[in-house]
Amino acid sequence: MYAIIKTGGKQLRVEEGQAIYIEKLNAEAGETVTFDEVLLVKGDETKIGAPLVEGATVEGTVEKQGRNKKVVTYKYKRRKDSHRKQGHRQPYTKVVINSINA
Repeated sequence: MYAIIKTGGKQLRVEEGQAIYIEKLNAEAGETVTFDEVLLVKGDETKIGAPLVEGATVEGTVEKQGRNKKVVTYKYKRRKDSHRKQGHRQPYTKVVINSINA
């Protein structure tokens, strides 16, 4: 059984027991989070939302909060003695999916 959920502006295919990395949520490690925006549930029968499946939820437990590796952007203009270097680390939340309720 799997579901497609929408979180952080992205759509993810999730299964029970799977660990996913998503955009940062305001939740501490060990807390339970519920995803209400379920687009599709596939099990014995398929339920497709228009745009969301009514009454369907996906529950997960926050495992940890973290930050990805640094991404460096470097802008350079030749012959102009102009350059700019900038780094960015995107925060994320690791969630383990507990159950899919359809």
